Amino acid sequence: MSEHVGVHVHPAHEEMVHEMAEHGGEGLAQRVAIVTALLATIGALFGYQAGRVSTEAVLLKNDSITAQTKASDMWAEYQAKSTREFLSKNLSLIAADDAQKGKLASEGERYSKEKQDIAEKAKKFEEEAKNANERAEANVVPHERMGLGVALMQVAVALASITVLTRKTWLFYGALAFAAIGVGVSTWGYFS
Repeated sequence: MSEHVGVHVHPAHEEMVHEMAEHGGEGLAQRVAIVTALLATIGALFGYQAGRVSTEAVLLKNDSITAQTKASDMWAEYQAKSTREFLSKNLSLIAADDAQKGKLASEGERYSKEKQDIAEKAKKFEEEAKNANERAEANVVPHERMGLGVALMQVAVALASITVLTRKTWLFYGALAFAAIGVGVSTWGYFS
């Protein structure tokens, strides 16, 4: 309808493209788009790796807790054997029948031997729990570093987006700096 009146209306997109071309913004927008896509891809890969490391740490913590529970069960059994040993040996001292005394004394000796086996198993479970816990703790630092790196890359993507809107080249350099630091921190976490 406006064409009939003699007024020419430019679509908003055409005006933006024309204005960006005049100010050299089209090249900047393309560079920002490419960098943003690369950062999103790298961030996704490091995010995945951080999640994997975190999951591994949780599983190792679970193994540690399971082993510690088994050790606690073994120590409870050890205590029960100690009680039986104590009762058997003391009852053998006060028993009137010699056959009963011999039987109670031998039971006390058996409980004493069983106790030693149980103690060895409990110590092995405790060692297993300690090792799994140490490995889980070792995964916390890389996870935190990769998570920080991903957050810095997200800041870089946000700055790059603002760069396109404001056409301020210095923001793009700031985005590149955040991206470089983010990639560096994530890589540091990955290899630690």
